[in-house]
Amino acid sequence: MIIKLLEALRIAGTFLGVFLAYYYGNSPEEVLRIMTPWFVGSIAGLSAIEGLFFGDEAAKEKGFEGRSNYQRQNAFWFLAVAVTSLVAFIAHWDAYANVAVVSVFCLFLILSAANHTWSMIAERNTKWQNVIRPVLTALLTAAFWHPVTGVLFK
Repeated sequence: MIIKLLEALRIAGTFLGVFLAYYYGNSPEEVLRIMTPWFVGSIAGLSAIEGLFFGDEAAKEKGFEGRSNYQRQNAFWFLAVAVTSLVAFIAHWDAYANVAVVSVFCLFLILSAANHTWSMIAERNTKWQNVIRPVLTALLTAAFWHPVTGVLFK
């Protein structure tokens, strides 16, 4: 049950951040500044909590093998990128820092979506997370397209 709650919170937090960013942001830089900690914090921060404290349950829910050092290492990576996005927000780092954080995290999500798609097709693992990951990744990447290109090509 906790894994489903964390999944719902990741989705809700991310979409709330996208809404707030586009509602309050008056420029691509502002949209990116608001959206980055919500997006990365919601997904990476909650994934870190999930991996560090509920690893066995998360693996079972997603149809993967149980707790391992690799899973814990992945949770620490999530924690590191979530903290970095929060520091970038609090310290008012420039828009290029946000572009860098978002680019790394979006690339990770795209590769992760490819892995989930492969698992769904090759291993016939049709758990909810494998099916929805590519769809949500495409939506999130699309949400960042305007602010990232607005910063890079102004």
